[in-house]
Amino acid sequence: MNEGNALARELAPWIGRGAVIEGLSRLSGGASRETWSFDAVGADGTRAELILRRDPPGRPGEPGARDREAASISLAHAAGLPVPELLGAGAAGMVMRRIPGETIARKILREDTYARARGLLVGQLARFAAGLHAVGVPEGFPRPEPLAGLREQLDAFGETGQHGTGHHGDVFELALDWLAANPPPGREPVLLHGDFRLGNLIVGPEGLRAVLDWELTHVGNPVEDLGWLCVKAWRFGAGPPAAGMGSREELLAAYRDAGGAEVSLDELRWWETLGTLRWGIICMSQAWTHLSGAYRSVELAAIGRRVAEQEWDLLLLLRPEEAAAAAARRPRPSGEPAAEPAPYGRPTARELLDAVRGYLTDQVMPATSGQLAFHARVAANALAIVARELELGPAPDGADLADAVAARLAVANPRYFGTGA
Repeated sequence: MNEGNALARELAPWIGRGAVIEGLSRLSGGASRETWSFDAVGADGTRAELILRRDPPGRPGEPGARDREAASISLAHAAGLPVPELLGAGAAGMVMRRIPGETIARKILREDTYARARGLLVGQLARFAAGLHAVGVPEGFPRPEPLAGLREQLDAFGETGQHGTGHHGDVFELALDWLAANPPPGREPVLLHGDFRLGNLIVGPEGLRAVLDWELTHVGNPVEDLGWLCVKAWRFGAGPPAAGMGSREELLAAYRDAGGAEVSLDELRWWETLGTLRWGIICMSQAWTHLSGAYRSVELAAIGRRVAEQEWDLLLLLRPEEAAAAAARRPRPSGEPAAEPAPYGRPTARELLDAVRGYLTDQVMPATSGQLAFHARVAANALAIVARELELGPAPDGADLADAVAARLAVANPRYFGTGA
């Protein structure tokens, strides 16, 4: 029995006597949780459009995390905030009503369909955050100390050698030291989404329709959600710092006007810096899940090379002049095939890489959709990283911190240099 049929059997008790499941398919994206779309068709012909969120088989989530996610969605829904309606949670996962709209960030940021939405979303997101932060704080939710938690995680990586032999520790230590030396003001803890950003939103031409993916919900400082929204990784190549669509000042003013706290730019910058460091450590952790053999995944493997992007973003925040100078000196892969020795015959290693990349991009991706097309794109990008590393050769010895990061980024994603500060 394939995965879809087995899952349909698990869902059967949810959909009512005589109802059947149609169109069960896994949606793309989501390195931590799986999202499945399906319709429940009743015996009388009525159709309910639904979504299932579940932990991947063999990778159970943190104990209690799903209950907290379900509770947060229910609290937000009861407060009138735009979230999916949760129908229940059980052994198969969480089932909720499906909301139409776009979730892919690059489409939201670039397509004409969402031009009006781009002018409204920063204000809408600020109002959502203010509304969520006004909800009563639930009992039993974790209240992590974010800086201490990142310190502990990074120390654990260093003890086991999981972050390899690069300078990741140097850049991340720089950020930890700055964060410790410049603490933000304390605030009354509130309910946080925990992953409040593009990619976890459903958007229509008129703007925000729903906020999704509450698996990281917890209690903490309200500016944490706002800082995470401004992390450069979640702008997906767009320039404006607030979700790729507006200014930090616009976000903070809209948050204040919706009843949120008065927040300074310096305070927001602290949380943006912490969020950038947090995503870098998450990338390391997800890559280690693959490298350790706990869960083999091309997506998790490729995420490991995104650490260089977060190192670079931290340098842009903390040492912008050094970053600018290193960017000007960075190695530049040509991307062109080069003559090379062929001791084992032709095609050479690089020629084989090009052939497989062409197969993935020209044949697999156009012929597939959903998760398979997404993973084909990830695999093609991973092969491109290997090709650039082969072209540029060993990392430079004795390079200073900014130059070392620039060299890693030139291999991992050279287009990232042009995506703004």
